Amino acid sequence: QVQLVESGGGLVQAGGSLRLSCVASGRTFSPYGMGWFRQATGKEREFVALISWSGRNTHYADSVKGRFTISRDNAKNTVYLQMDSLKPEDTAVYYCAARRLEPAQDSAQYDYWGQGTQVTVSS
Repeated sequence: QVQLVESGGGLVQAGGSLRLSCVASGRTFSPYGMGWFRQATGKEREFVALISWSGRNTHYADSVKGRFTISRDNAKNTVYLQMDSLKPEDTAVYYCAARRLEPAQDSAQYDYWGQGTQVTVSS
């Protein structure tokens, strides 16, 4: 079992920045790909970014490319999502997720999920 806890959400004005963190505990000695997803009110959960176990491979949704950066520190069992140039349409609950071995864009392929952290961007 792996437990994931997100933090770092909050209220920010458009154009501002936030950094989300996701700390993993439990059986973290296994290699896990990690993903960030978000879900806005009344909408389906959508892919945001992913990162491989080594950190060498990353991928972003077109809507956040060039504004968000995913990274990880395996020594701290932590994955980050740096969000810059935030827009009101980025408002959502953000979730991190872990998948054994390789990450994926499909949320259904993930094994573990955090409880989410709210990000609200005001115009």
